[in-house]
Formats: sequence, structure tokens, C-alpha cells
Amino acid sequence: MDIFNILTMIGGLSLFLFGMSLMGQALERRAGERLRTTLSKMTSNRLIGFLTGCGVTAVIQSSSATTIMVVGFVNSGLMTLKQAINVIMGANVGTTVTSWLLSLGGIDSGNVWVRLLKPSSFTPVLAGIGIINYLFCRSSKRKDTGMIFLGFATLMFGMETMSSAVSGLADLPSFQQMFLLFKNPLLGLLAGAFLTALIQSSSASVGILQALAATGQVSYAAAVPIIMGQNIGTCVTALASAAGAGKNAKRAAFVHLSFNVIGAVVLLGVFMAGKALFAPAVLNEGATHFGIALIHTAFNLVSVAVLMPLAPLLEKMALTVIPVSGKQEAKVELDERLLTTPALALEQCRSMTARMAHVSARSLKSSVSAFSGYTPELAEGVRADEEQTDHLEDLLGSYLVRLSSKKLNEKDRREITVLFKMIGDYERIADHALSILESAEELYEKKFTLTKEARKEFENLAVSAEEIVDLSVEAFEKRSIEAARSIRTLERVIGQMKESMRTRHIHRMQQGDCSIEVGFIWSDVLTSIERASGHCANIAGCILERKINSVPQIYHSDPYLIQEEPIAEFSELDKEGENGYEKDVFSSGYACYGGGNVSLCSFRGESRGCAE
Repeated sequence: MDIFNILTMIGGLSLFLFGMSLMGQALERRAGERLRTTLSKMTSNRLIGFLTGCGVTAVIQSSSATTIMVVGFVNSGLMTLKQAINVIMGANVGTTVTSWLLSLGGIDSGNVWVRLLKPSSFTPVLAGIGIINYLFCRSSKRKDTGMIFLGFATLMFGMETMSSAVSGLADLPSFQQMFLLFKNPLLGLLAGAFLTALIQSSSASVGILQALAATGQVSYAAAVPIIMGQNIGTCVTALASAAGAGKNAKRAAFVHLSFNVIGAVVLLGVFMAGKALFAPAVLNEGATHFGIALIHTAFNLVSVAVLMPLAPLLEKMALTVIPVSGKQEAKVELDERLLTTPALALEQCRSMTARMAHVSARSLKSSVSAFSGYTPELAEGVRADEEQTDHLEDLLGSYLVRLSSKKLNEKDRREITVLFKMIGDYERIADHALSILESAEELYEKKFTLTKEARKEFENLAVSAEEIVDLSVEAFEKRSIEAARSIRTLERVIGQMKESMRTRHIHRMQQGDCSIEVGFIWSDVLTSIERASGHCANIAGCILERKINSVPQIYHSDPYLIQEEPIAEFSELDKEGENGYEKDVFSSGYACYGGGNVSLCSFRGESRGCAE
């Protein structure tokens, strides 16, 4: 083996690792929403957790990446330690898929149909399909699909290059001597652990072992301990990820380490005992690609079978080594570790936006209640909610900026844009809620009172305000088009109610029933409610935009903001809403709006002609 063979081997290894990384990233982007949905529905059921970890790892081709996700989820409180244990076990099995794919390179047959299964036969076709999709297709999904094919072709080409480059090692006495040393199980275990820790991928280290097996000098006696050591080495990534994280994240990383170490030590003991007692002749035979893949899979399956019933014990060990302190640990709201997996980071942002939506809705409903029945407790709650929405907006905004710099598919980029808009609207709703509260406080402190008619009118406006903000939460959480359409219609109703109520209040002031000071407060409250409903309409517009996959359109009732003309699709939605609602204004000043999912009445006088 000369210098050129060494250079070829380095080049092949580089292509192999690059192809694996390329394919994993593309698979992750392509999975996108399914990956978010899968991990967001995590349960404490052992089997489901195991299968989830197995499936996710098989998709993204990296148990280390899955473990980092798990550490991030535990650190942010989205997953319990109990759930994490099951997923980690599944990840160890899922990572074996790569070794089976690589084992195809060991196919050797004169049969044409069998030879077609050999990567050298079909990877050129995959590479051709991949480059066409990547260069000539506009769709991000097609580009990601092309990247998957290119990544697979690159890693298989790298694998074949490595195998051909190391073929000359078979004749080197030093190489033969090295693998004779690795027949010592402890040395083999350490070698496998060191190599995997160095490249931070058990799949890649197994692939390298399969390439070396092509020399015929790697016996099963040497391969088995190395494979066991590889499972220990892969823990380095999770341990590094948990550094500086909360105690729960450290416990998850500890569970991963203890699971792999215990599994390796126990099965290594069984292997050494079997070797000493039975001395099977197969151990001295040269390992094959298929043999290494089989050993890798069998080792992980047996480890899971032995240790899964002991999962509660692993959890207790983690709690003992990293005990619960008397001081309550601060909860991480948005975990930085999940930025390495943009699909999951985006799901984390969606969850926090939903939390912000609920806080914003609560603040508006509390402030409206305070206007008709002020209490210091209500006031304190509204102010706390407004401060929380400010905090969440800053936190989410910064996180989304960082997330937007990652490699994302087109759909996820649109989702980030929508979330940016929505968090601004939810924050503004809370601001308007605070304005309503301040008006309520002024009314309370100055001991002003509203007329009976004004109170009745406000009760109906309050119902409308509460309904529209609840619909905005529903539209976001459920991605409900119906709720979004109802918001658009209800916002127009609130605008018309506001103008009608303001006009009637002017008449009351002219008649001397209300003072000018009360009139100013009344006008401020009506304007704040109208503007809050306008921001709810913005949120509805984002939901509809997502549905029709178009450029964002902004709908504002706030006079300080620019009103844009709706696109044609939105105009049709407007027509649908208008056709579903009827308006009848009576001479007494009574206005009724009924139909669809909304039935609202504004009062002046007795209730006549109301649908409900």
C-alpha cells in the first residue's frame, strides 16, 4: 500500500461522511412536518416511544442527532425523562438501518438480477435522478428529494472507494497484527469507542469497519467487540449536548450513556464466556458486510430486550446520580439545541406561539370584564399577561431569526414568516387589553357610571370581543379555515357596532345623559376593542394565506396602519362571509347580525327581529 492508496482512502472516507451528512439533512427537511407531528405526540407508552425513536433515527440516519433532539426536548420540558428512555432505546436500533444499506456493497453474484442490487449498479442512476431534481426543479421538496439521492450515491461511492483503497492492506503484516490485537475484547471495545467518539457517528464507524472487512483480515472475533465499543463512543455527542443544560437534560444524556455502557459490558461478558467455553470456529472467519450488519442489529436488539424492562431502574439511577435539588430549576423556554433540527425547533416555536395566543386572549377577556366590573385582581392579571406577551414576543422573535438562517424547506420558511406576523398581532392584542384596563380604572377611580343603554350595548360588544379572540386562538391551533372566515366577518360586525355605539353615545351626551369625560373614555374603549379585533383579522388572514399559499396580505382596522387591498382569493372569501350574514337595522337603533357561526346583536331598545 503506497501513498496514493492512503490518499484515495482519505478521499473515500471524506465522501462517505459527506454523503451521510448530506442525505441525513435532506431526509430531515423532507420529513419536516411529519417529524414534528411524530415527536409532538410522544406518549409514555414504552412500545410507542421505542418505535418512534427507531423510526425517526432510521429517517435521519443518525442516532446521535435523535439523542440531541431528545436532550433538547427534555431540557425544554416537552418530554419527560421516562419518555426519553424509550426513544433512546429505539434510536439505537434505528441506526442499524445504515449498516444494512451499506451491506449491499458486499453483494457478489453472477446473476444479472442479483447484481442490480449492488450499489455500483444503481447509484449512478440515483445520482442522475438526483442531479436533475436538484438543478432543474423549482419545488423545494423535489430539490430535497434530489439531495437525498445525491447523498446516498455519494456515500456509497465513498464506501466503494474506501474498500478498493484498503484492499492493499491485506498484505501488510502490521495491519494483520493490529486486528490480531483487536481479538482481545477489551482492546476492540476501546478501539470502537474511540473511533466513534472521534467521528461522532456509530453508523459511519460501522461503515468504516465494513470497508476494512473487504480486506478479509477482520475476523468476527475482532468485529464483535469493536461494534460493542461503537455504541459507547456514540454517547459523546449527547454528553456534549447536555453540557450547560438543565438537570433533566443531563439525566437524559446519562441514561443514554448508562444504557449503552451496561448493554456493551453485559453482552461483552456473555461473548467472552461463550468464546472461552465453546470456541466457535466462526469467530476466526473473516467478517463480511452482511455479517457486520447482522451483528450490529442483533447486539442492539438484545440490549433493548434486556434493558427495556429495567427502564424504571435506569430512571432511578439517573435521579440518584443527578439528584433533585430543593431549589426549583428554571425551565428552558426555547432550547438552543433544537436549532440543529429546524423541523423540531419550528414545532417548539408553534407551541410557544399557542401559549402566547392563550395569554393574549385571556388578557383581552379580563380587560373587557374589568370595564364592566373592575377589581384590583383583574387589573393585576391583565398587566401580568401584557408583560408576559412582551417577553414571549422578544424570545420568539430572536429565536425565529436564528432559525430562519438554517437550511429550511420552502414550507417551513413560510411558516416562520407567518409566526413572525402572528406574534406581533398577539402582542398588540395584549397592548389594547391594557388600554381597555386603563380606561376601566379611570372610570372606577373617578366613580363615573354608564347609562343603562350604554351598559347593555357594551355587554354585546364584549361578547363579540371575547368570541373573536377565542376564534383567533382556535384558528391558529387547529388551522381552522372556518374559524378564520368567521373572524373576518365578525371583525366587520364589530367595526359597524363600534360606529353605531359611538354615534348613539354622542346623542346621549347631546341630551345631557352622559358627560364629555365619560364620552372620551367610551371612545377610547371602543377604539381599543376595534383595533384588537383588527389584529385578530390579521391572524385570520395568515391562516387563509397559509391555505392558499400566497403572499401575505394585511387586514387592519387600525387607522394608523395601512389598509391593503385583498387579493382575489380573499375577495371571494369576503363574499362568502357577506352572503352568510344578514343585517337589519331598526328605527329604534337595534342592529342584528345573524347567520353562520356568529349571531350578534347590538341593542338600543327592545330586541326585535333577532335570529337568536
